[in-house]
Amino acid sequence: MIDAPGRKTLRFPADKEPIAAHAIGSTLDNIGLAASDLCICGGACGGDLIFAEAALSHNAKTELYIPFDEKTFLEKSVEFAGDKWRKRFFAVKLRGVLHVMPLEREIDPEANPYEQNNLWMLEAAERFGPERVDFICLWDGKEGDGPGGTGHLMKEVANRGGQTYWLDTTKLWN
Repeated sequence: MIDAPGRKTLRFPADKEPIAAHAIGSTLDNIGLAASDLCICGGACGGDLIFAEAALSHNAKTELYIPFDEKTFLEKSVEFAGDKWRKRFFAVKLRGVLHVMPLEREIDPEANPYEQNNLWMLEAAERFGPERVDFICLWDGKEGDGPGGTGHLMKEVANRGGQTYWLDTTKLWN
């Protein structure tokens, strides 16, 4: 996600967005994304929505998966970054398909909702075969602020035979 205002350790400063968008778009071009492909992501401000916008610019089918009801998700993962990101979320939602975990799946109250959402996205992608899963991650390689982050999903994809494309922000930002 884009760094929240006042974040002490910067991971994704807002001014790095053009670099991230270029890296994601170039990776989609390099893997040959086509309109017949399906792109799956979360809907958080930052890499998720940048990826969704890039997928839609290629006319690919796009699905957003969120772990909470929409209002709660927007409060936790979008709105802190400003109204621009809220508008972008709704623009992507309008052109894609939104999946809301509490409305579509039984939730394990003991499990981390972000990890559950990661596994749900991976399950949705694997319906075409794990060998057809290409995971593009914009990540600094460090542990997240809690469970269920990018590192978790990257490990799951690799363990299941998918292809990962790591856009290392420690290199991109320099």
